[in-house]
Amino acid sequence: MSFNVSVGLVDSGVKKGEDSYQLVIAGGGPAALSAALYAARYGIKHVVLESWKPGGQAALTAEIENYPGFSLIAGSDLTDAMKKQALQAGAVFHMETVETAVEKNDKILVKTDSAEYTTDYLIIATGAAPATLGVPGESKYYGRGVSFCATCDAPFFKNKRAIVVGGGDSAVKEALHLTHVVSELGLVHRRDKLRAEPFLATKLIEHKKVATYWNSHLAEVVGDDMGVTGVVLDTPEGKKHIDTDGVFLYVGTIPATEPFVSLVELDKKKAVLTRNIVGTSNPRVFAAGDVTNNGFRQVVTAVSEGARASAAVFDLIQNEE
Repeated sequence: MSFNVSVGLVDSGVKKGEDSYQLVIAGGGPAALSAALYAARYGIKHVVLESWKPGGQAALTAEIENYPGFSLIAGSDLTDAMKKQALQAGAVFHMETVETAVEKNDKILVKTDSAEYTTDYLIIATGAAPATLGVPGESKYYGRGVSFCATCDAPFFKNKRAIVVGGGDSAVKEALHLTHVVSELGLVHRRDKLRAEPFLATKLIEHKKVATYWNSHLAEVVGDDMGVTGVVLDTPEGKKHIDTDGVFLYVGTIPATEPFVSLVELDKKKAVLTRNIVGTSNPRVFAAGDVTNNGFRQVVTAVSEGARASAAVFDLIQNEE
């Protein structure tokens, strides 16, 4: 017995050149891609402003091992598949960066680097950017040995030495990726235990290429005209110099909320304060993913929040009719 199943896609109703929408989705990572998929399937007239970083931070992750359905998948492959599915459903994407968003005449006016949009509702899913330490040499040697993306820059350190600073999931995942490339890897963490997923943390610590520096802080990045040559650490035993060719920093993130400061309430870390997971202080604005204060920052939770946000918008639109 066989079945012929045809799935009808909902027309989003967007015509090229229009700048007025029921929903604008700001962002390009998993939360935004999920929101886009659901917005398209709900038939919401929408546009996704995905900036110049399609896939967000997830796309820069070399290997993802905890997304349901995949024992191992590259972050870029996963986000590419998400976008393909959203496009097939009728999602509309514009590669533009949101600069400001304000309320105007009972609408939300969104200005980008190349256009203006008015919308009834807004989903903020702009993610977060890597935080810096501000130590001497960090900015001087950025791009010449200092990096925030092992997935991007690991090939430059083949058979060389590298240091990873951090103890969360991102630090550990990227450090594991580097072990396939570098000759030696140092892990610097300010505590005596990693905060990352225990399975991955154990895998990294037990790796033969890895040396750990517990209860230590990066104090300085040193180098010459060619680039990084070493780092200085503050350790329990005092200052310690370590020779290295590269420094990869994973010391937290800064939510990308600057364009939305007049629209929604933020916490002390500049993350969007949420209510009921995706609601905000503004009834016309929702938020999803790493830009929020929801805490548990995983691809799977970002996808869930993006879907919830579009569902919430759909319910409001339905109630208005």
